Amino acid sequence: MGGESADRLSPAGPDGPVLGISAYYHDSAAALVAGGTPLAAAQEERFTRRRHDPGFPSHAVSFCLREAGLRLDELAAVAFYEDPALKFRRVAATWLATAPHGFPVFRRAFPQWAGWKRRALHDVRARLRDLAPGRPLPPVVAYRHHASHAASAFFPSPYPSAAVLCVDGVGEWATTTLWHGRGTELVPLAELRFPHSLGMLYSAFTYFCGFKVDSGEYKLMGLAPYGTPRYAPLIRERLIDVKPDGSFRLELRHFTFQYGRTMVGRAFEELFDGPRRTPEGPLTEREFDLAASVQQVTEEVMLRLARTALARTGERRLCLAGGVALNCVANGRILAEGLCDEAWVQPAAGDAGGALGAGLAESHRRGAPRGHVGRGTDAMAGALLGPGCSDREVEEFLTRGGYPAVRLPERELVERVAAELAAGKVVGWFQGRMEFGPRALGNRSILADPRDPAMQSTLNLKTKFRESFRPFAPAVLAEDAKDWFDLAQESPYMLLTAQVAAARRRECEDVPEGATGLDLLRVPRSTIPAVTHVDGSARVQTVSAERNARFHALLTAFRDRTGCPVLVNTSFNVRGEPIVRDVEEAYACFMRTRIDLLVLGDFLLDERDQPEWREEGDWRAAIPMD
Repeated sequence: MGGESADRLSPAGPDGPVLGISAYYHDSAAALVAGGTPLAAAQEERFTRRRHDPGFPSHAVSFCLREAGLRLDELAAVAFYEDPALKFRRVAATWLATAPHGFPVFRRAFPQWAGWKRRALHDVRARLRDLAPGRPLPPVVAYRHHASHAASAFFPSPYPSAAVLCVDGVGEWATTTLWHGRGTELVPLAELRFPHSLGMLYSAFTYFCGFKVDSGEYKLMGLAPYGTPRYAPLIRERLIDVKPDGSFRLELRHFTFQYGRTMVGRAFEELFDGPRRTPEGPLTEREFDLAASVQQVTEEVMLRLARTALARTGERRLCLAGGVALNCVANGRILAEGLCDEAWVQPAAGDAGGALGAGLAESHRRGAPRGHVGRGTDAMAGALLGPGCSDREVEEFLTRGGYPAVRLPERELVERVAAELAAGKVVGWFQGRMEFGPRALGNRSILADPRDPAMQSTLNLKTKFRESFRPFAPAVLAEDAKDWFDLAQESPYMLLTAQVAAARRRECEDVPEGATGLDLLRVPRSTIPAVTHVDGSARVQTVSAERNARFHALLTAFRDRTGCPVLVNTSFNVRGEPIVRDVEEAYACFMRTRIDLLVLGDFLLDERDQPEWREEGDWRAAIPMD
């Protein structure tokens, strides 16, 4: 689906650096690709501090160009991640099909859609001219939304060929697509179209359970193990008709997302025992069970779609992208069921990754090879593609602020930090280049000892300022992962869920009779309870020396000291705030929270040694809760 209307990605034309852009919906981003290899990528939210920022990614574009030492006029092309004109036709057709219900929304939104949104590529060109006034612009091309997702899934993967499955809310028309990737070619095989969308179904339950659409879906996934799927039969009977091949249709009379400003209305409430939960209101057994039910149905659909994609292509390897591919529980089920030999998920599977996919699609269309294939790794450089910070910059910041710190050689640094973690300290870990995508993978992380049964509630309530039910992910040495988790392959991007290995589990004899919901938080489940969810699962990140040498060294030092090669790894931020990008943001987060130690490159800071932290106003009040 190259250019404005092509339906096939194939190599042609001279190679050259390409900038990919996603913007104007949520999670806008920019990515720079040269010779088919990602060189830099970042979400705009990390610069503006506006979570899921949908605006034109001016800061991210500037970063990518600066990182590569390029001017805008030195690019071969700029690739946009979707086709605005086709998207406008879908929006207009939906309004017409749902009239008169959608007229109030139509009246408010139509001026934008009839204007700049329909001609978003003109706006892209104008914003690029603002960044490089007086210089010629490279050609700007558009790729369809799911073509960008598919390209982001397959082209950076380590596989010479694979089945590709993309599932999200909606792009232009497509909500689910199957592809066959071979070499530098992606062939579309099948698609489902709006309004029949698995992503929209999941978001409807996200909304109904009181969480924010397009950002709270991971909360619903985390809530699911606390409930029982008692509503799953009702969902299958009344909301979604799923065929054996995974194709499906929604029963649209129970939804309002096609024409309203909400996801569901009264018909949905009548099905599911009353009105929507008020955001920030108490969680009840109904929300636990709704989450468990829609999660079960989502997994069933994803399993059928994956089976079909593999059968249609004859492949044994699967690549995934789209927002639903961030559902690591469903991804883990696909592997656990033995549907494929290996699976690879784009670490920025949502719309931010569309920028990278568009850039890769255009780069390969121009003849760039997939040079990494056959080398045993992917092309994502551990997803460490964002802005970095040198030790010189760290030292200047510390000197300027008068912040006490000690600089240590790497061996001494990791040994010291490992000892502090084993003693129960919480550590902010800031290293090198920032991660691209929603997960902190060891460069913008908060770390802790997973053996401490109180650590989950401590981090959630006192450090992250978020709901107590939220699970934390384990980072584990790749070479030790199979001794601790039932994981059949590496999981470097924290996008696969697996059961904690039987040898690490505990018998839960002290489960209170009739315990349900959040009561289960107090039940010991394994020897690493801080990263073991209530169903015995964990969202695993495997860490290799090749992808992140220093983080691997720290895990090794912790293992040598404690016998445990696992650490709690959660993103370096607080609830409602993007992950910290630079040293100033890292220090502010460190001082605002109950983080004990901060590591900035080679520098170690102890919270007890720092000057009193003061700032005007209530910083938490300025951060919108998601």
